[in-house]
Amino acid sequence: MKKILSILSLCLVAAVVTLQSCKKDDDPKPAPSITLSATAATGTPGSSVVVTATIEAGNGAKTLTVTGATATPASPISLSGTSVTQEVSLAIPATAVVGATISVVFIVTDNENFASAPATFTITVGNPVITLQGNLTTQTLDASKVYLLKSQVFIPDGVTLTIPAGTVIKGEKATKAALVVKPGGKLIANGTASNPVVFTSNQVPGERDKGDWAGVLVLGKAFVNQPGQVAIEGISPQVFYGARYADASAAVDFNTNATDNSGSLTYVRIEYAGIELTPNNETNSLTMGGVGNGTTIDYVQVSYGGDDGFEWFGGTVNCKHLISQASWDDDFDSDFGWSGKVQFGLILRYPFAADQSESNAFESDSQGNGNEIFSSGTTGTPWCTNTERGGCTSGVFSNVTVLGPRDITSTARPISGNFRNALHIRRRSNISIFNSYFSGFRLGLRVDDAGTLGNITSGNSVWANNILLVPGTVGAATNSTTPADAAFATGLTLADDGSATGAVAGNATFVRTTWEANNTFTLASPAWTLTENPYTALGLGLNWYWGGSGVNGYTAPNFAVTSGTLSSGASFTNAKLSGTFFETVTYRGAFGATNWTTGWAEFVPQNKVY
Repeated sequence: MKKILSILSLCLVAAVVTLQSCKKDDDPKPAPSITLSATAATGTPGSSVVVTATIEAGNGAKTLTVTGATATPASPISLSGTSVTQEVSLAIPATAVVGATISVVFIVTDNENFASAPATFTITVGNPVITLQGNLTTQTLDASKVYLLKSQVFIPDGVTLTIPAGTVIKGEKATKAALVVKPGGKLIANGTASNPVVFTSNQVPGERDKGDWAGVLVLGKAFVNQPGQVAIEGISPQVFYGARYADASAAVDFNTNATDNSGSLTYVRIEYAGIELTPNNETNSLTMGGVGNGTTIDYVQVSYGGDDGFEWFGGTVNCKHLISQASWDDDFDSDFGWSGKVQFGLILRYPFAADQSESNAFESDSQGNGNEIFSSGTTGTPWCTNTERGGCTSGVFSNVTVLGPRDITSTARPISGNFRNALHIRRRSNISIFNSYFSGFRLGLRVDDAGTLGNITSGNSVWANNILLVPGTVGAATNSTTPADAAFATGLTLADDGSATGAVAGNATFVRTTWEANNTFTLASPAWTLTENPYTALGLGLNWYWGGSGVNGYTAPNFAVTSGTLSSGASFTNAKLSGTFFETVTYRGAFGATNWTTGWAEFVPQNKVY
């Protein structure tokens, strides 16, 4: 009996040991743990932030649950393994309030259904707009962010601001924001045809207007034909620019700093910029002061500006593929001895808005009056005379298309009475224009002073292979200064041959004769009707013009020209068109078979969401 009990006792002990051994092997491990790669981050509305969770789960990880934000992958996230890393993207709602915080909680559950302690990740909703103000330092912006110019923002000497393709920079209306490149500074804003750089108003869609901000001002060190230091208009405190002629110790060097480089603007739009701060003290959409030809300006559109579209104050900078749309005052304005070149330009006028100073497609001066300019002070041998090119504004244009406010239609549409000339060349300007098309302005060409006329008669100023289309009264005094009649106008007292002998006040016969020697013009009645449509023969359409595109807004057509008068007739034999800058094309006006506005240009920016 004792033996049996001993055996049973041994068996029970063995069983207990066996059970205890089995229980030790099957005990679950502790609850899982979770560690985040960061505990906080900042993101803007509509964006996302990424965090990595590191998980230790002795019983095997099963699921990761994320609450408080929309997660990718979607929560709960299936897991496997005892040591797991999982990257999670957390979306910030587009409606999130700037400055708010979002708490996101991570909990992992293992295969024993044990849950970890929660790990909290805090997202602070940041401002999607980054403010630029004061003097900038050398930096590159981020195209994924939106920037706000506040008051006057400067790129100082030695500083480079780089703006990558697709970046949007807004100008603050309340502070009349401006971006000013000082001499020696550089602005590198290079977009692409599919992804331009955009400078625009900070007003919401539908509330944008001309003059919402002050625009882009690029200032350099090239020659300016002024006797003293010259400050750019509209900026306070004053910013001086250019190499003035009084700086030359002996003879004037018009090539001083000619190759100065202020940066590069390619595939750029500038919208709702330019302000008249006080009378004759304005900023423009794009102002260029003393800018050298080492600077690149190509594929730039200005729209709904509060003053001029493009204005050159001296310098030598060359430009290609320019669009001036719905500018308030002039489109291409050149002053202070600018001697650069422009090829391929489109000017499109909004019929209902023009400046009280009278708006022109082209306005060109050498300085504030028509006097000769002297080499030093008020004495010495004069330059910029009728026979000497140096120092005068002497830019050269080719292949420009001007679509003024008057389309041909039998439907009466209001047109601002402040529109004036397709070309107003004055104050001893010496510019030359080739292979271009001018139309839609009530007046054609106006020459105001003897100095400018002298540049024409001397052959220094050349107009050739251009077409001028002007509404007027057929058979009337087309050379008079009367606005109702003039295709060509002058304030000079001249005889038909341009002399003062036998002169008649306001006689512009000589101006017309000079134009017709190398160019053509068409005069049609003011009440143009579709039966008189000259556009088909030219190779363009009525819908190129604002009114012809529809009274409720402008819809950009395909500007390509494949037939008609404009598709041929260009000439580049004149010495002013020599060199490597001008492309030799067969067509007149801005367009051949390629519509180079496609992709990057925007003709209806009012409701564009940025």
